[in-house]
Amino acid sequence: MGMLKVTGLAKSFGIHDLFHDVNFEVSRGDKVGFVGPNGAGKTTLMRCLMGQEEYDAGSIQFDSADTVGYVEQQADFAGGTLYEEFQRAFADIIELGERKKRLEQEIAVHHDEETMTEYSRVMNRFEQLGGYDYESRIRRVAFGLGFTEEDFKKDVGHFSGGQKTRICLAKALLREPDFLFLDEPTNHLDIRMTEWLESFLQSYHGGVLIISHDRYFLDRVATRMIDLDNKTVTTYEGNYTYYMRVKTQRREALKTAYEKQQEHIHKTEEYIRRFKAGIKAKQARGRQSQLNRLERIVLPPETATFNYFAFHKPPECAQRVAEVEDVSMSFGPHEVFEHISFLIRNGDGVALVGPNGAGKTTLLRILVGELESPTGRVKIGSRVKIGYFSQQHEGLHMDNTILEELQYEYGIEEEQARKYLGAFLFHGDDVLRRIGDLSGGEQSRVAFLKLMLTGANFLVLDEPTNHLDIPAREAVEEALMAYPGTFLAVSHDRYFLDKVANCTLELADGKLTEYLGNYSYYQMKRQAEEEAAAEERAEREKAEQARREKEKAAERVKASAEAEKHREERAAKSQQEQQNRIQGMSSAKREEAVQRLEAQIAMAEAELKGLEFEMNDPSVQADPAKSQEIAEAYAAKEEEIEQLYDKWGMMTEA
Repeated sequence: MGMLKVTGLAKSFGIHDLFHDVNFEVSRGDKVGFVGPNGAGKTTLMRCLMGQEEYDAGSIQFDSADTVGYVEQQADFAGGTLYEEFQRAFADIIELGERKKRLEQEIAVHHDEETMTEYSRVMNRFEQLGGYDYESRIRRVAFGLGFTEEDFKKDVGHFSGGQKTRICLAKALLREPDFLFLDEPTNHLDIRMTEWLESFLQSYHGGVLIISHDRYFLDRVATRMIDLDNKTVTTYEGNYTYYMRVKTQRREALKTAYEKQQEHIHKTEEYIRRFKAGIKAKQARGRQSQLNRLERIVLPPETATFNYFAFHKPPECAQRVAEVEDVSMSFGPHEVFEHISFLIRNGDGVALVGPNGAGKTTLLRILVGELESPTGRVKIGSRVKIGYFSQQHEGLHMDNTILEELQYEYGIEEEQARKYLGAFLFHGDDVLRRIGDLSGGEQSRVAFLKLMLTGANFLVLDEPTNHLDIPAREAVEEALMAYPGTFLAVSHDRYFLDKVANCTLELADGKLTEYLGNYSYYQMKRQAEEEAAAEERAEREKAEQARREKEKAAERVKASAEAEKHREERAAKSQQEQQNRIQGMSSAKREEAVQRLEAQIAMAEAELKGLEFEMNDPSVQADPAKSQEIAEAYAAKEEEIEQLYDKWGMMTEA
C-alpha cells in the first residue's frame, strides 16, 4: 500500500513565511481536494512534493516503487504531432516493444537458451506494463478529453493554451501512476469533459491530490479536503460541502468559546482591580495567578468574504428583455450554429452552457451587437441597458489604481468606493494597487464590480468566475443573487450556475435547448432524456434483432425445404439408376446379390442387438458421453439396415 507522508513541512520567501508545520498523508485510492485562498501557497507546496521546489524544513516521503504524475498550469512540449506527444508517455513500453521484435528476429535464426531467457524477461515486462493496449488507452483518454482522430496528426505547437493544458492532463492520466497531482485540472475543460474527468478519477486506483476552485468538481471527486489557510493545513474527512459545513461549525464554536473566555477575563480583571488593595487582596492575587496561567484562545484572521450591500436599483425595462430569432453564424466553411431562437424575460437569471467550440461566446457577441448574424434578428426590449463582461476586460484602465478606476469612472466618494471594493475582497491598501499589476482573478473582480455599477439592467457575462478563487466566486454569486435586474451568463462553474440561474440554455451541435431550472435541474432532465433515448435505442435494436432473427429463421426453413427437395430428387434418381442396373442383371447375378444383401442385413441386425445390449448396460448409462456415442451409433445402424432392406426389396421385386 503506497503512501505519501508529509511531516512538518515549511517554506518561506525571505522574511515572508508562506506555510509551516504542514502535516498530512495521502494513500493510494485517496481523493484529496486541496483548497485555500489565492496566494496561500498551494501550488508551491505541490511543487515541493514533486521536488521542483526546495523547502526549508520537514520531510516528504514516498514508497520507493511509487510513480507520480503531475499536471501543472503551464504546458511545455518537445514538438511533433499530438499522437507522438502522447506516445512519449509510453517511451519505455515502446522501447521494450522494439527490443521484443529484435529478439524475435534473433530467435527465428537460432534458438540459443540465453536469447530465449532474455526474450521471456522482455515479454513479461512488456505485458506487465500494458504493452498490448497502450494505443487503446491513448484513444480512450484523448477522446474523453475532447480530442479527435484528426487531431492526432496535428503539430502539438499549433494547439491553443487550453488544448495544451488538456494534453498535459491526458499525458498524466495515460500511465495511471500511483499518485496524481493536479493543479487546476478543470481549467479550459467544458462541462462534458469535466464530467468525464470526474468519472475517470472516481474509479482511479491511485492517490489523487487536486488543487481546484471548482466546488462542484470537488464535491463529486474528493473524499477528503486539506485546507491551507493561515500558513498551515487542516484536514477534513469528506467532500467540499462537508468541509465547508464543518469549518463553519468549528469557527462558530471557537468564536463562542473565545467570547466566553473574554467575558471571564473581563470579570476576573474587574475583580482584581477592585480588591487588589483591600481585604480580599490575597484572593485577587490568586485570581491574577490563574489569569496568568490561562491559555488564551486566539481567533484566526477572518477569511475575506462578501459583505452584503445593495447596488442602486437599475431602471425598469420591458418584460421582454431580449429576443433572439432565427440567428445563425458561420466562419468560412465552418457552421457554428443555425436558426437559433430564444427569449429572455425581465428578472431571469439565465445560464448558457455547452461544449467548447459550440459558439457560446459568439452568440453573446451577436446579442450585444459585436457580431451580426446573416439570418434572423436580435430585438432588445424598451429601456434595456446592456452591461457586457468579456473575458479580456477591455474596459479596464491599466495605469489607474483600483480606487481611481471607480472614482474617476463613476464619481464615487472614497468611502463609498472602499465599501464597494471591500465587498469584492479589496481591503485597506489593496485599493491603491495599480490595475496593470493585478492578477487575472483580481482584474476580473474589478471588471465585475464596474459592471454592477454601470446601472445596466441586463448583464451579459462571459465566464465571470474564470481565474477567481473560491471566496471571490462566492462574492460574485452573492452580488448576482442580490442583483434585481436580468442576466445571461456563460460559465463552466456548475456550483455557480446552481446558485444564480433559474433557466439553462444548452448550445450543442448547432442547436439550442431550453431547460426551465438551474444546472442541477438541467443535468437531471438531460440524464432522463439520455436514459429515454438509450431505452428507445435498445428497443429499436431489440426489434431489429427480432426482425433479423425472423428473417434468418425463414431463410433456414427455406434452405431446409430446398435441401429436402434436392435430397428427395437425388434419392429418386439413385433409385431409378439402381432399378435400371438390376433390370440389366442376369437371374444368377441377381440371386447372388440378394444372398449378399441378406447376409449383410443379418450382420447389421446382430450389430444392432449388440448396441442395444450396450445401451442397457448401467455403467454406460452412468457415462453421459459414452451413452450419447452409442445412441448415435444405434441410430446410424438402424438407418443402414433400412437402406439394405430397400435394396433387397428392389432386387426381389425386379
